[in-house]
Amino acid sequence: MAKRPSVLIVEARYYAHVADALLKGAEAALDNAGVRYDCVTVPGAFEIPAAIALAARTRKYDGYVALGCVIRGETTHYDLVCQECARGIQDLALTGHAIGFGVLTVENVDQAFARARIDEKNKGGEAVRACLAMIALHQSFKARR
Repeated sequence: MAKRPSVLIVEARYYAHVADALLKGAEAALDNAGVRYDCVTVPGAFEIPAAIALAARTRKYDGYVALGCVIRGETTHYDLVCQECARGIQDLALTGHAIGFGVLTVENVDQAFARARIDEKNKGGEAVRACLAMIALHQSFKARR
């Protein structure tokens, strides 16, 4: 990457203990890559796309990392939150924003931690790597102009 990118982590705190594990992995990956970053929190996964859209208007960030967790419950609310969060993030990505998707959609807390912990699947770190890859892709297209 030509310049040192700036990334915003948008972290849904609804399941704070899972969010903490995701954030730990994301911050470690960003620190390892030497990337500048800020972090904002939102109440839940449903609010992540709106926060990214608001931040994008500032043009301060090269990319975004969406972190959160949705655990299936007894109602269809799970489906609505998962679908709308993913749709909102995809809509933003399709309009030119580099976004790493680290929103877990799981059946239970054990599955969430297996994916969130830095010493297991480390989906926070994985979302950072996806974001940085998309930033690099955006920059490669800009260089071709």
